[in-house]
Amino acid sequence: MVNVKLRDDVKQFENGITAADIAKSIGAGLYKAVCVCKIDGEVKDLRTKIEKDCEVEFLTFDDEEGKKAFRHTASHILAQAVKRLYPEAKLAIGPAIDKGFYYDFDVPKAFSPEELEKIEAEMKKIVKEGLVLEQFEMTPDEAIKFYEEQGEIYKVELIKEHADKGENISFYKQGEFIELCAGPHIPDTSRVKAFKLTSCTGAYWRGDEKNKMLQRIYGTAFLKQADLDAHLEALEEAKRRDHNKLGRDLEIFTTVDTIGQGLPILLPKGCDIIQTLQRFVEDEERRRGWVRTKTPLMAKSDLYKISGHWDHYKDGMFVLGDEEKDDEVFALRPMTCPFQYQAYLNRARSYRDLPMRLAETSTLFRNEASGEMHGLIRVRQFTISEGHLMCTPEQLADEFRSCLELTTFMLQTLGLYEDVSYRFSQWDPEDKEKYIGTPEQWDEAQGIMKEILDNLGLKYKVGVGEAAFYGPKLDIQIKNVHGKEDTLITIQIDQMLAEKFGMEYVAADGTKKNPYIIHRTSIGCYERTLALLIEKYAGAFPLWLAPEQVRILPIADRHQDAAYAVKKALEEAGIVKVDVDTRSEKLGYKLREAQLQKVPYMLVIGDKEAEDGTVSVRKRAHGDQGVQSVADFIKLATEEIETRVIW
Repeated sequence: MVNVKLRDDVKQFENGITAADIAKSIGAGLYKAVCVCKIDGEVKDLRTKIEKDCEVEFLTFDDEEGKKAFRHTASHILAQAVKRLYPEAKLAIGPAIDKGFYYDFDVPKAFSPEELEKIEAEMKKIVKEGLVLEQFEMTPDEAIKFYEEQGEIYKVELIKEHADKGENISFYKQGEFIELCAGPHIPDTSRVKAFKLTSCTGAYWRGDEKNKMLQRIYGTAFLKQADLDAHLEALEEAKRRDHNKLGRDLEIFTTVDTIGQGLPILLPKGCDIIQTLQRFVEDEERRRGWVRTKTPLMAKSDLYKISGHWDHYKDGMFVLGDEEKDDEVFALRPMTCPFQYQAYLNRARSYRDLPMRLAETSTLFRNEASGEMHGLIRVRQFTISEGHLMCTPEQLADEFRSCLELTTFMLQTLGLYEDVSYRFSQWDPEDKEKYIGTPEQWDEAQGIMKEILDNLGLKYKVGVGEAAFYGPKLDIQIKNVHGKEDTLITIQIDQMLAEKFGMEYVAADGTKKNPYIIHRTSIGCYERTLALLIEKYAGAFPLWLAPEQVRILPIADRHQDAAYAVKKALEEAGIVKVDVDTRSEKLGYKLREAQLQKVPYMLVIGDKEAEDGTVSVRKRAHGDQGVQSVADFIKLATEEIETRVIW
């Protein structure tokens, strides 16, 4: 007999009983709902035998591990369906991902929408067959031979990487289909009833652009059709909000093949929004005691060798020149820190000079892989609200808090505050080559940051291996409409680069010390922020950010003089993003176009308005606001702009 702890109860069962049988003994409803289980904290199949005393926890689709196993099984069903329909297809990998799954195939051409429908239909047959998923093992040699005979080159490559460990290789079988997989999986295919293949895209094998381009089929799966329908509706809404499409439709930005990937062109509207954001950020930073620098876009390799970027970040830089042939090799800057340090080093410093807060609106360049490019979210040239703060150890906590308060203010003003999460990014002591400094220095820096974050009461996740090569950081994370998470803002503590650059200050006791450095952004990368704002507001920006704030619509040609008089009055009041639509079109057409262009306010002028010096006000998404005097409208709009109201 074995003793099995189930929540707060301990029960005895026959030695060798499966987790599935334990679930059945508790109740048929539980067994039907359970996807996998945890045995002493390790996620396992329900078919796992219990052969010693342990603790068992059952996981349903509501648990992340249960959901992952459910969708991983769906990816196996997808692969089986593709192999049935296209036997020549080569299998790569097919994991569960956030909100779904995918599988990569090597096929002669991309799958068409019609072919995805055929694959879906075949998947439904497999579900109906209720195929049991059975786990078994082969030796590495057996596994390699098995897949070599089938010509599955990607599976062979994966197995060979693990063959030297001498461990058996895990497989899963469902019907005629056999898949290399460590599991775990749900018991059989019949449970995956609500699923949908959502798209097919190209994807490099292992994410490396030097490898072959494969075809990746994305899908998602749920327990209930209603949940799937709600998810698909959310996907459609995400498509409607996708900045990569909406930003182009609204003529905010564009890209050109002859210029290159990751090098977007901001059109007049996009440039206007960025300019508004930049003025807002720079004014707020100045108000909080930051002073500005302007530093070069490139430097000799000597500078990057001091900072450590040459050794730790060179692959991500655009290098100008050949180290073996040229006396001087330059590189475009991937960040501003080593440049701003020169402002600190301009003269000797005392503790009375600290804290020194240096800010810069910096254009940066990073050699991102072409497969990583996405609209404005991931680009090769971008502009960032960057800053570096030099301070004494005693000032560090207060200055870190002030940097966080600045970012919080920015996020709240932009309407993004509720959408972010926090990650405490730490070094990975198992991969010391990625970092500079000693374990003792890292322990000290991370200990200081942890104490600061905990004292602030900030809720955060820990990201081991996500630190910068010179120090730990607080990453403020945000997801785009498709659920892909990126870092929007960072605040970093650095106690190493000051020493490398010889940055010192004379302390109150007359000794020389290295300052602590805080690296920070206030709203991060302007391009990424713009992308997120397009998606957040579906292109309908708040009045203070809108590239066109007011459109004046004269009903007939005779009303144009009055329209331009209103435009002049608005501009004199500081409301300068105003257009007059003088086209010979019907009013209804003009109003619809203004709505499609997401203009916040439309002012209609007809005979009565022209005579009385008034305007008929229409508000985007709120409709007719009635007739107002020009002065009253100016007061309303000015207050909205000054207070940065979001609606």
